[in-house]
Amino acid sequence: MKIQVISYPINELGQRSNQEDSLYPPVEETSYRGPLFILCDGMGGHAAGEVASGTVCEAMSRYILSHFSDKEAFGEDEFTAALTCAYAALDEKDTDDEKKMGTTLAFAMFHQGGCFVAHIGDSRVYQIRPSEKRVVFVTRDHSLVNDLVELGEMTREEARTSSRKNVITRAMQPHQDRQVQADCVNLTDLKQGDYLYLCSDGMLEQMDDREIVNILSLRKSDSEKIQLLKGATKDNRDNHSAHLVHITSVGSEEEASPWRKIISSLKRGILCSKTKKRFPDD
Repeated sequence: MKIQVISYPINELGQRSNQEDSLYPPVEETSYRGPLFILCDGMGGHAAGEVASGTVCEAMSRYILSHFSDKEAFGEDEFTAALTCAYAALDEKDTDDEKKMGTTLAFAMFHQGGCFVAHIGDSRVYQIRPSEKRVVFVTRDHSLVNDLVELGEMTREEARTSSRKNVITRAMQPHQDRQVQADCVNLTDLKQGDYLYLCSDGMLEQMDDREIVNILSLRKSDSEKIQLLKGATKDNRDNHSAHLVHITSVGSEEEASPWRKIISSLKRGILCSKTKKRFPDD
């Protein structure tokens, strides 16, 4: 499978004094076409959350880009190797403070078999199909309120306004007795025009799934959609960040190569000429 994408970042401070969200590719790359996307939402206070999120982004991106490409298959074994590298980097940055720094993780890697998605915490990865105006896939938050919703002890609306909505049940932290692992899935139902939307929970303070789908389904350019997403979140208190990844083309490897099409056509022509039935003259 040959997948081509273009992406646009959002990285806003909100009403905080420091930015604890980190992105790969970095914010400066406004029209990135590579295969790898990472978003981390740090925690632990000033000079700690940003260290955790930046460390994980840097370690994972460096490891993956030096070992893999989008022309290869990418799965749980490859992801786990990169995650182990990130945990080792976090351990090296540990300051032994009583309140441990930590970070969430939202991850997407396009490869020849689709798009490998993983997450830890409450940063999300959406797959949205504007042609059908729906969410095709979304990750499940590792959070206290989400657990309570699934147990039937809280409604989705109550969860959105709960004072406990920021309590997460999984995070990457240094020197954990048992390193937290990610939920992983490989997306193969990918179509031209779909979006992958990786976002920190700060993007979702005042926006639900329907509003995200509505914005991404508008007949507007990607740049205009980014401005609408920024406008809808401009009053949010928390740091809020996202990757908007537009899938511009999906095809087989043969479809991606015009020379393969020509060679294939020539071969079919030769075969037909050899096997054509000849009728005797009348």
